Amino acid sequence: MIRTISDFEHLWSRELENTQKVFKHLTNESLTKVVHPDVRTLGRLSWHIVTTIPEMTGHLGVTTSGPKQDDPIPATAKEILKGYSDAAVSLLEDVKKNWTDATLEVVDDMYGEKWKRGFSLQGFVIHEVHHRAEMIVLMRVLGLSVPGVYGPTREEWAQYGMQPPVV
Repeated sequence: MIRTISDFEHLWSRELENTQKVFKHLTNESLTKVVHPDVRTLGRLSWHIVTTIPEMTGHLGVTTSGPKQDDPIPATAKEILKGYSDAAVSLLEDVKKNWTDATLEVVDDMYGEKWKRGFSLQGFVIHEVHHRAEMIVLMRVLGLSVPGVYGPTREEWAQYGMQPPVV
């Protein structure tokens, strides 16, 4: 639970780095590959993560820089990573500069519900983690290398001198 600005800074800094690690493993070719007609492409999913930062936090009075939801998906993974990094860092800087721990108790209208800002920030982080996990599954299906986020991936086990788990 996010009860202080320090809580948010610690959590967001870690998740920002994790999302950057995943985005760095995307290839330009992978962005438009369709794995199923009812599943977003990696380009659309990663861009959703990027554009959600200014959209969702805008409900909280945060002036986060970044692309808008209707901005077109960039053609390159590098552009998506830059858009994410700029928006994610902007969010953290704005919260640290303009909010206090008491601000986390302010209640805002979030999609027709009333949420305290600390809860909204927690939900925002969970939303990103959820979509990042979807991306990792798609990356596996498309044969991309997958980075460890909360522990080593199959490819990374050897670096720890361990046998990879049985598939």
